[in-house]
Amino acid sequence: MKVVAAYLLAVLGGNTCPSAEHVSNILSSVGAEADEDKIELLLSQVNGKDITELIAAGREKLASVPAGGGGAVAVAAASAGGGGAAAAAPAAESKKEEKVEEKEESDEDMGFSLFD
Repeated sequence: MKVVAAYLLAVLGGNTCPSAEHVSNILSSVGAEADEDKIELLLSQVNGKDITELIAAGREKLASVPAGGGGAVAVAAASAGGGGAAAAAPAAESKKEEKVEEKEESDEDMGFSLFD
């Protein structure tokens, strides 16, 4: 995964066709070990392909992967018309409620004051 991330960073930096040396330099700059076999494998698979088309194809494949639990509901809400923000709103409301409850508990002085 770090090889893919380094490759994408190189592309994001303006290098449309990064070499193995470019990817290795990015990895070494953050202290990660560069596995030359993995770098060469990645470069052979993406050689001559547009990165935006590869990302689009990957998104299509991920859309068909079942996501257990509530993930499918969030994806369905987001695809139904911008439900991403709406899905985040209930979570934010519950956090606010929890904070209010914590304040109420911490405001109690247990029936006596330090200055009495």
